[in-house]
Amino acid sequence: MDLSGSGQPLNIWAVSDGRAGIESQVLGLAEAVARLRPAAITPKRVRFGGLYDRLPSGLKLAPERFLAPGSDPIEPPWPDLWIGAGRATLPFAVRMKRLSGGRTFVVQVQDPRWPPHLFDLVVPPEHDGLTGANVLPITGSPHRVTPERLMAELPPFADLIAALPQPRVAVLIGGKSRSHDLSDERAEEIGAQVAAAVREAGGSVMVTFSRRTPEEAEDILAEALGALPGIVWRGDGPNPYFAFLAAADHILVTEDSTNMVTEAASTGAPVSVLKMDGGSPKFARFHEGLVRQGITRPFTGRLDSWTYPPLRETDRAAEEVLGRMGMGA
Repeated sequence: MDLSGSGQPLNIWAVSDGRAGIESQVLGLAEAVARLRPAAITPKRVRFGGLYDRLPSGLKLAPERFLAPGSDPIEPPWPDLWIGAGRATLPFAVRMKRLSGGRTFVVQVQDPRWPPHLFDLVVPPEHDGLTGANVLPITGSPHRVTPERLMAELPPFADLIAALPQPRVAVLIGGKSRSHDLSDERAEEIGAQVAAAVREAGGSVMVTFSRRTPEEAEDILAEALGALPGIVWRGDGPNPYFAFLAAADHILVTEDSTNMVTEAASTGAPVSVLKMDGGSPKFARFHEGLVRQGITRPFTGRLDSWTYPPLRETDRAAEEVLGRMGMGA
C-alpha cells in the first residue's frame, strides 16, 4: 500500500472490546501515527454475546450479525488503517482485507494467537516471543502517554500537587489478573514498605488504584498511605493518573500491568516495581528486560534515583506502520 501521494488525512479505526487497558493500546498507537501524519481516529468497541462469544475466533462466521448491543458497527466506508487488539476484534481483522478490497492496512496489537501472515503487521510485546517477517516486537505495550499529554493533564491538579513535599512518589496499584493477585497480607507489606520509604525521604504520595484492585487490599493501602502527606485517589472526581505521572519524582508500580509499567517507563522518572502474589514466565521476561535496560528496578524499600532514556516504543511502532504503508519519511 502506498498512500504517500494522497493529501487526505488517514482514516484510522482503533478497535477493541472496550476494556480500558486494551483500548488504551489501540488508541495509543493510532495517536502516535496521527502525530506523524494527519489522521482522523475513530474508536470502535465490539463485543459478542451469548453462545457466539464462546466460539473459537476461527468459527465466528458473519461476526457482524452477532455483535452484542452497544457495539459499534463494522461496516463501510472502510478505514485506511485498522488497529485492533483483543479476541473480539479478530473475526473482523482477518476479513478486513477482503471486505475493503485490499485497501485497508491491518495492524493487530498483542499476540493474536493466529498466524501473523493473516495481518499486514502484528505488534506484540517482546516478552511473548512472537517473531516473523511482519511482526514488530516492542518492549511492553503501546500507550497514550507522551510528554505533551502529561503537561496538558497537569494543570487541573497543579495546585494540589504543588503543595506536596518532595520527593513526590506516584504509587500505581494494580490487582487481580490471570497471573497475579494482591492479597491482604501483600497489601499490608507494600503499604508498610512504601510508607517507611516516603517518611524517610520526607516526601509525599500520589496514589491510584486499578479497577482490578481487590476492595480489601485497596482499603488496607489507602489507610497505610493516606496517613502520609499526599493524595489517595479512589475513583472520585476527575482522574489524576496522568498528572501524577507528570509530577512524580519517583514512580512505584505493581508488577502485574504491562501497560502501567510501560507508561511509567515513558516518563524518565525512576521506576521501582512492587512485587505481588503470583507471576508468570512472560512477566518475568518483561521485567528482566526492563532491568537490563536500566529502566526499572525491584523496590527494595528505598527511594533510589537513576536516569535512563524514556521508553518510546509506541512512536517506533507508529513509524514502522507508516513505513510499511509506503508513507515513511
